Amino acid sequence: MKPTDDLRVRGYRPLMPPSLLKGRIPISERTAECVTEGRKTIERILCKQDKRLLVIVGPCSIHDEKATLEYARRLCALKKRVEETLFLVMRVYFEKPRTTVGWKGFINDPALDGTCDMSEGLRRARQLLLSITEMGLATATEFLDSITAQYIADFICWAAVGARTIESQIHREMASGLSMPVGFKNSTDGNLAPAINAMLAARTPQGFLGIDQEGTTCVVKTAGNPWGHIVLRGGKRPNYDPITLEEARLKLIEKGLPEAIMVDCSHANSMKKYQGQPVVWKNVVTQHQLGNDAIIGLMLESNLREGNQKFNGSRDTLRYGVSITDECVSWETTETLMTETHARLSRTPMVA
Repeated sequence: MKPTDDLRVRGYRPLMPPSLLKGRIPISERTAECVTEGRKTIERILCKQDKRLLVIVGPCSIHDEKATLEYARRLCALKKRVEETLFLVMRVYFEKPRTTVGWKGFINDPALDGTCDMSEGLRRARQLLLSITEMGLATATEFLDSITAQYIADFICWAAVGARTIESQIHREMASGLSMPVGFKNSTDGNLAPAINAMLAARTPQGFLGIDQEGTTCVVKTAGNPWGHIVLRGGKRPNYDPITLEEARLKLIEKGLPEAIMVDCSHANSMKKYQGQPVVWKNVVTQHQLGNDAIIGLMLESNLREGNQKFNGSRDTLRYGVSITDECVSWETTETLMTETHARLSRTPMVA
């Protein structure tokens, strides 16, 4: 009899169950406190009990642990300087969606050589998250693979569902069971409807296929996640202007959803150019000062050094602290934006 199964599969490589990896790299008391308080703070910002702006800031993607930890130490110090007006959460993005092909991120291929040693990627990702949260720094990531969350979600304070996966039923179901607030991005063409539908789906109890802490395939039953919000990242055109923000607010009201909007300063809002991110940032902060309290936060792609670089297959040629995916603003620009915004928000609010 001719085989009919796995005709294009080259092989399987077993993963250790989440419980085993968590046993080897356990969450510490300091980390548990940081994550718990970080999630609660974000929830208070989303429901307007905490008037600070939520800022998701950090590298587009993680590829170098040393540079990541240096960035985290700098951000941790900056966080304390602006904490009265801004709540800083570090982007620690390990998974990258690809439009066609390309490097899929640190968990998928930590060695950057196509070996796709995901066991090593998950181990190093978990260790990195432990180090960052033990500094007292809240973390954010995008969950791209539905299985990944079981390995690292206990370290995450804020999660994203990206523009390429916003219409995916699997990601909506996963979001309904996540333990942290979730930002839902508009689709790549700028359409807000998929993000709103995703919010509605994620607020509802769901049942879907997944794995448990022992790695066993099972039916996952969720309670629904009430802490979803919209992230505007641009589309065919930028969508951070006052009219578009008001349209988004009204659509949320129409669906009975909270008036909570985050603006992504990168991606289509800045035409993927790092020089555009400060322009978006300053414009949105001004709108917030003028009284738009639907704006609850901003996202900034930032690294030690500005711009990005192409990876040619050799780690030795990579410049330290420079993104290998989307362009990022430099640390100096990040620090200036944060401190200037803190000074602006500390003064008497502007009157329209």
